[in-house]
Amino acid sequence: MEKTDKALAHDQAVDTNEQPFLDHIIELRARILKSLGLLVLCFFPIFFFAEEIYAFVAAPIMAYQPDGKMIATGVASPFFTPLMLSMYVALYAAMPFILHQIWSFIAPGLYLHEKKFAIPLLVSSILLFYTGSAFAYYAVFPLVFQFFAEFNVMNAVWMTDISAYLDFVIRLFFAFGIAFEVPIATLLLIWSGITTADSLSQKRPYIVVGCFALGMLLTPPDVISQILLAVPMWLLFELGVWLARVTERHSNEPEAPG
Repeated sequence: MEKTDKALAHDQAVDTNEQPFLDHIIELRARILKSLGLLVLCFFPIFFFAEEIYAFVAAPIMAYQPDGKMIATGVASPFFTPLMLSMYVALYAAMPFILHQIWSFIAPGLYLHEKKFAIPLLVSSILLFYTGSAFAYYAVFPLVFQFFAEFNVMNAVWMTDISAYLDFVIRLFFAFGIAFEVPIATLLLIWSGITTADSLSQKRPYIVVGCFALGMLLTPPDVISQILLAVPMWLLFELGVWLARVTERHSNEPEAPG
C-alpha cells in the first residue's frame, strides 16, 4: 500500500509540476552543449591514435589487399579519412553519455512505472548497439571481404580506397547496431499498446520477409551480408516477443500480501 501511495504521489507531482517551455529549451541547450563538449574531448586523443585505429578497422580486408596495402585516390583523403574516423569513433565512445543526457532530459516527465522500464531499456539499447557493431566486425566483415575477393571474375587488382572503405564499414556498423535494437523496438510497440505479442506472432511470415528486405537495403549487394543481417534481426524479434510475454505474465501475477 505504501508503495502504491508513493507511486501515486510521484505521478501527481509529474502532472502538476510543469516547467515553462523556455526552461525546457534552456535545459535542452545545456545538455546538447555537454554532449558536444564530451565529443570534442574524446576527439583529440582519438585523432592522435587515428592511424592505429584505422589499422584495426581495416584489418578484416587487409589480408586480401595486394602487398597488404590500401590506396588513396583523393588528394586530401590521407588527411580527411582519419579525421572522419576520429569523429565516428568519438561519437561511438560518447554514445552512453549522450543517451544519458537524453534520459535525464525526459525522465522528469515520466511516471514511476515508466521509469522502471526506461532505465533497463536504455542500458539494453546501448549494449545491443555495441553488440551489433561487434558482430559486424568479427562475424560479417571477414565473410564479406572473402566473398568479394573470391568473386573477382575480371581478375582485376582489388585495391581499396581508404575513404571508400571507411564509408563502407561505417554504414555496416550503424546498420548492424540499429538492427540489433529490434528487441527494444518490439517491446516498446507491445508495451505502448500499438500491438500485442500474439498479433506479432501471427504476422511472423511478413516480419521475416521484412527482415530480409531491410537486409537487402542496408547492406552491400551480396547475399552473405544480407543473410547475416536478416537472420539476427528475425531472431532478435523473436526474443523481443518472448520478453514481452514474460513481462506480461509477471505483471499479471497477484502481489504477495504484506
